[in-house]
Amino acid sequence: MPKSQNQKLRLPYLMKLLLEQTDEEHPMTISQMTASLEKLGIRASRKTLYDDIEDLRRFGVDIACCKSRTTSYFVANRTFELPELKVLADAVASSKFLTEKKSAHLIGKIESLASKPEAQALQRQVFVRGRVKTQNEQIYYNVDTIHQAIAMDRPVAFRYFEYCVDWNAPSHWTKRFRRDGEKYTAYPYALTWDNENYYMVAYYEKYGGFSNFRVDKMERIEILGAGEMEKPDGLKFEASEYAKKVFGMFSGREERITLRFDESLIGVVLDRFGKDVTIRRADGGGFLINAEVVVGPTLLSWIFEFGGRVKIIEPESLVAELRRMVRESLSQYSG
Repeated sequence: MPKSQNQKLRLPYLMKLLLEQTDEEHPMTISQMTASLEKLGIRASRKTLYDDIEDLRRFGVDIACCKSRTTSYFVANRTFELPELKVLADAVASSKFLTEKKSAHLIGKIESLASKPEAQALQRQVFVRGRVKTQNEQIYYNVDTIHQAIAMDRPVAFRYFEYCVDWNAPSHWTKRFRRDGEKYTAYPYALTWDNENYYMVAYYEKYGGFSNFRVDKMERIEILGAGEMEKPDGLKFEASEYAKKVFGMFSGREERITLRFDESLIGVVLDRFGKDVTIRRADGGGFLINAEVVVGPTLLSWIFEFGGRVKIIEPESLVAELRRMVRESLSQYSG
């Protein structure tokens, strides 16, 4: 009987079969392997398959053997364990900056890293449909373009939009390009993920410092030539330090502030400013910290949510801003 065209591919097909179909809960016997290979037109004796399994082990595939009434085999260790794949799949499913379509596509690729039985467990766990997702399908390619620009040390140009109410639109909202559609030019330093959104951290000449742009609100990104925008000398970006200064990715002026916290908020402070933050005992109880932060509405909102357990000591200008915000909020409920 003539050999099929697949006969020479016996070893890679066997490896594919073991990777896709087996795990600790779903081993395969030699007889099952023989039957599966025969469906592909590949014939193999028991001795041949024993030798093939040894060859795959030498190649680096971790094939384990379990014995009961019969002897069966399975792939024991993979690049990713099932709990790790579940974490990755959950992160993709819950990411607002990915569209529903792209999330499903990526989760499908994550499932391919597990056996088919384990992939079914992933499918039962992960829920994508109906979650709040971006509608901008371009974001996946925006991220890639920004990464390229950072690697090439080049500026980018892009259009930036915001959402606004439009009672004439079917959904009663629409998107509107800022600066009447004129392109922004910025020098990207990093991509960061904050509050379920992706942001490009970039030097923006207009503000003379770092600004944050939501990647799902960027369109028509293009990488510019090296000489089309000057990169400032000596400007460094430290992701961990930047995260401590910026609240809600709001771009604004940077100031040194002093805050007094109730001792019950020590965990909140360590989460926000890091475990290397210096705290000092405050007169009358609680503790003080000094921090370099970007001052803006999101910082004030963060302070306000803790009520009387946080107090701004200085600067006085920030105290005045908080007073103004509180008055405006109270005016909505007066009378």
